[in-house]
Amino acid sequence: MNMSGNTILITGGTSGIGRALAERFHAAGNSVIIAGRRQALLDEVTAANPGMVGVAVDMNDFAAIDAMASAIMAAHPDLNILINNAGIMRMEDMTVRRDLSDAEETIVTNLLAPIRMANALVDHLSGRPDAAIVNVTSGLAFVPLVHTPTYNATKAAMHSYTLAQRAQLAGKVDVIELIPPAVQTDLTPGQATREGYLPLAAFIDEVMTLFAQQPTPNEIAVDRVGFLRRAEAEGRFDAAFAAVNG
Repeated sequence: MNMSGNTILITGGTSGIGRALAERFHAAGNSVIIAGRRQALLDEVTAANPGMVGVAVDMNDFAAIDAMASAIMAAHPDLNILINNAGIMRMEDMTVRRDLSDAEETIVTNLLAPIRMANALVDHLSGRPDAAIVNVTSGLAFVPLVHTPTYNATKAAMHSYTLAQRAQLAGKVDVIELIPPAVQTDLTPGQATREGYLPLAAFIDEVMTLFAQQPTPNEIAVDRVGFLRRAEAEGRFDAAFAAVNG
């Protein structure tokens, strides 16, 4: 994956990891398009980064995803990189019968939407030079946090999906998995200042260094996430599970 000269679409690009990636890639000499639900936030980010483009879309509306993809391909035919970053994380209590709307929305946003996004763009990307799809998963795909069961499950599913996607698109589109640890963002209430979480700027610094390696690694996994990513392979899953959920 080249670090400059690309046209990149980033979903969930108005805050957190998505915005940080958008700004770093924009500063590195790429044309960046961010997609998000709220027009006001899109306007704020693009105003702060002249030349960046914002597109409003509800990632839970599959028809809207297809319409957005068609519009972007028409307006930006050089599009060659998709970063599937949009996601939500909700606490859930499974000990009693409950309203499953949070679980269902998490599945749609974190799993079905990126599958739909890639499907809408795969023919176009397959014909572009230096094409790539980056799927943002989580260290919790490998060692779950018990209070966010559906979030963990969607990220584990995206890890598995990415492996198959990479094999099927080999030679056409690079498929890269970005695996964050716990990062200081607004993904959950209070997380942006939570002690022990990796500061966003430090995370993005390391991520961009990993992206710049040639060839680009199949997995962009900062040092901090290795505790989770390698827990089972290194025979310490139970200890890691206890540490995450302690």
